[in-house]
Amino acid sequence: MSPTSYRTAPPRVTERTLIIAWPPDDVIDARCTHIVRHRMSQPIRPTFADIQDAARQIAGVARRTPVLTSGTLDAVANARLFFKCENFQRAGAFKFRGAYNALSRLSADERRRGVLTFSSGNHGQAIALAGRLLDIPRVIVMPTDAPAVKRRATEAYGGEVIAYDRQTGDRESIGRRIAAERGLTVVPPYDHADIIAGQGTAACEFFDDVGSLDFLFVPCGGGGLLSGTAIAARSLAPACRVIGVEPAAGDDATRSFQTGQLQTVHNPETVADGARTPSLGSLTFPLVLEYVSGMTTVDDATLLRTMFLLWERLKVVVEPTAALGAAAVLHGTLPIANARVGVILSGGNVDVSEIPQWLRLL
Repeated sequence: MSPTSYRTAPPRVTERTLIIAWPPDDVIDARCTHIVRHRMSQPIRPTFADIQDAARQIAGVARRTPVLTSGTLDAVANARLFFKCENFQRAGAFKFRGAYNALSRLSADERRRGVLTFSSGNHGQAIALAGRLLDIPRVIVMPTDAPAVKRRATEAYGGEVIAYDRQTGDRESIGRRIAAERGLTVVPPYDHADIIAGQGTAACEFFDDVGSLDFLFVPCGGGGLLSGTAIAARSLAPACRVIGVEPAAGDDATRSFQTGQLQTVHNPETVADGARTPSLGSLTFPLVLEYVSGMTTVDDATLLRTMFLLWERLKVVVEPTAALGAAAVLHGTLPIANARVGVILSGGNVDVSEIPQWLRLL
């Protein structure tokens, strides 16, 4: 099956469109005042200058990941394809960029008290590793059905994992309660200016390595990578059309993009565990509307076929979520013939025990 039809961009929005409401100080529990102050101190909207600053902040710590090509895949797509391999990033995914950028900017007091995040896997691993490098205590709230390989890695990096049932619990509510009780600073997985800026550094490297692109396809969960990539592309390659790709079962961002109204989805059943987020965030939603050119989706069977094809032809291991962009390129209907097309492969943390089940879905 092919992806759903491509949605073109709605009218651009301006910065004045974004309104973030936050309770006044007198209704905030004193235990979590430091959390509010930290979040309020963050820039409302990350800019390209913030991405450039993030690149300097993570230089020498994050890896500059390679770009791979394949004549076989070029022939399938009838285009010139370039794959940015964030599966080779530290902790196995692009998430390390944003995590290290955010944690390295905390105050001495915030570092001493520690941080908390919520994650289905890759962001939790990234926070655990970045926190270890920076000597910051870290707590990660993870669903019980998170891939075992991601939980094990998070614990191996020294993160304290607190499990919750995705069907009955809300990770943000659980996380903020624990953060308030322990005095921890919350560093969310995507709706955070320093996180978004850090993720945008991958696109900066990409354009530096391959030059201009006509299209750039990016996996989308909560929109941190997509937002950061699109901001960078607007400055470095204004003619490049940035396309976000979601699993068909979790198409909230695509519907949000199409309607201009924030849409949600509840625990979508998809093999793309990194894209099972309920919605775009208060930061990422308006950024996606302003900077992204289009959104599309792919079903799980198409996604898995693409993932295995990448294993075979590029000789690299990527996880299902990472193959979203490639699936839209190789099996889609977008007009990319003869174009220069970039694809971000977002991560490679594969739970190999899932392979037999994935094969049954094909």
